[in-house]
This record gives sequence, structure tokens and C-alpha cells, in this order.
Amino acid sequence: MEYLFTPWRRKYVVEGEGRNDGCVFCALPDEEDRDFLFETEHWYGVLNAFPYCNGHLMLVTRRHVSWLSDLSKEELAELGPLMHRAEIALRKTYSPEGMNMGINFGSAGGAGIPGHLHVHLLPRWAGDTNFMSSIGQTRVVPEEMSLSFDRLSAAFGENDGQV
Repeated sequence: MEYLFTPWRRKYVVEGEGRNDGCVFCALPDEEDRDFLFETEHWYGVLNAFPYCNGHLMLVTRRHVSWLSDLSKEELAELGPLMHRAEIALRKTYSPEGMNMGINFGSAGGAGIPGHLHVHLLPRWAGDTNFMSSIGQTRVVPEEMSLSFDRLSAAFGENDGQV
């Protein structure tokens, strides 16, 4: 058996650093060292801290709501254009052959953070799932998060006026 070591995750997994008892998405805007891909009045964009692939990003509502039907008219009006903007940024940055977009509602629906609405966008390529994810239950993400952030935030900035 071979091992894939991830010592940078020890502080979170073993020591509990960075965890809080409240909602992680409500706390993000208050973190001093947190960088957003973009910010609007009602939403912000971040990279997923535990991505399935490079470019796995999330659109997160600033208000703590659980369901799409809980969104205000203003929040809902911003969501469609933001999904469009995120697609443009991901296509420009990663040239994917496809894309997954998903919203999970409640823990029974698969939401890892069931109380705070967020939308996942993942660029996809033919054959991008392999034995590591399927059998080894380990994800191999070839690009460092800091590089993903730099590339995507530049792409969001370039298409800022489009939507």
C-alpha cells in the first residue's frame, strides 16, 4: 500500500485549528486573511477548501439561509448573473470540456454545511475521475490552491463588467 501524505491538513484535521462552532460561511467575511474571488452586495465567491478538482469554486450568499426559496428577490436576482460570470471565468481559466453545478439542500440532500446556501461549480474533463477518487478515496488536485486563486480572480476581474 502506498501513502499520500498531507501534513498541511494536520492542524485542521487533528488539532481542530480553524474550526468554529458557528457557520463557517458566516465567519468567512470577517476573517482578515480571507481572499474572495469576487464580492457583491449579496454574494461572494471562494475556492472550495477541499476541492474535487482544480477550479472548484463556490458562490456563497452573505445571508444565512438554507433554501433557495428563502432568498430575497435581490439575492435571487444576483445569482443567475453570478453563475454566468463563474462559468465564463472557469472556461477562460481551465478550458473544461464540461462543468458540474450543484446546490445541496439540507444534510439529507448532501449539503456539507446544510444551514447556509452555496452553489458549487466544478470544471470537468473527459477521464478526469480516476482510481484515486473512486477506490482510494483520495483526490489528486494538480494545481496549488494559491495558483488557482490567482488565475481565477484575474479571470473574474476581466469579466467583471460583462454581467
